[in-house]
Amino acid sequence: MPAKKPRPAEIELKFAAGEDLTPYLDLSNARRPGRDVQRVNVDFTLDQLQAIDAEAARLGVTRQAFIKIRMADALEKKPAPR
Repeated sequence: MPAKKPRPAEIELKFAAGEDLTPYLDLSNARRPGRDVQRVNVDFTLDQLQAIDAEAARLGVTRQAFIKIRMADALEKKPAPR
């Protein structure tokens, strides 16, 4: 944090000039709404894991990233509830 806290008008001018405002932000408690994480455990057969790992390697992503990508794709395609 800077020694002197700037006034809102000064921050607006810095923003308008395209300056970096992160020194003026307290990011210690920053959160992204709707992005809270809940860990889950999922059991896969060895054959499924081998297929997942092969496809993840083909795409150049980790196993976890591949599973997240496929789940997001599947949920996007899901029809709306009636």
